[in-house]
Amino acid sequence: MSVLDRKYDFLAGETLLIDKPLEWTSFDVVNKIRYTLKQKLGIKKIKVGHSGTLDPLATGLLIICTGKHTKRINDLQGLSKVYSGKIFLGGTTPSYDRETEIDKSFPTEHIDSTLIEEARKEFLGPLKQLPPIYSAIKVDGVPLYKKARRGEKVEVQPRDVEILRFDINKVEMPELTFEVECSKGTYIRSLAFDYGKAVRSGGYLSELRRLKVGDFDIKNAFVLSEFIDFLDQSL
Repeated sequence: MSVLDRKYDFLAGETLLIDKPLEWTSFDVVNKIRYTLKQKLGIKKIKVGHSGTLDPLATGLLIICTGKHTKRINDLQGLSKVYSGKIFLGGTTPSYDRETEIDKSFPTEHIDSTLIEEARKEFLGPLKQLPPIYSAIKVDGVPLYKKARRGEKVEVQPRDVEILRFDINKVEMPELTFEVECSKGTYIRSLAFDYGKAVRSGGYLSELRRLKVGDFDIKNAFVLSEFIDFLDQSL
């Protein structure tokens, strides 16, 4: 049975798989679904939340919970994740991705297949990872990215994360295409930045897509626009 064919009870609670579009924030998706549900159901309030933020420049699997299913969010946040993406070598950005401009350039002529593989192996297993200063982590109640955009100096504490699998699937210098499976709390932007240093150059995340959260798979997700159309037509 198609996910579009079954009956939904959003007030009692649903767990929805959404393919987050590029340049939407995770809260944009939550707000769009909440607004549409309130309008179509004729209600003033409904609980809607997500189980793990995706950056605006990332796409892919976002788990949205409604009603009583929002109580599951903490458990869902603890699941491992699988991502695919691209790392650009030869430069760094303050945000570790394409949100900000390249601030430093580095040589790449020395990077060969042996160095790429040796560096990859360095990131397997438990790691201490520094999150990007352009992140939603709060210090004194203020997200770090707000402090960073104001030019304030911020101290970031390392986090314990684990890289369960890290595959380099294609090398088209200056970009590497990868797939990674990791624990909760892992910043793929930091992985890209740190990988750049490991190959004695610089790196930033140029593309990211979340494929899985635990056993939840992007293959079973709604395209957001199609889901909104479905709500408009079925409720």
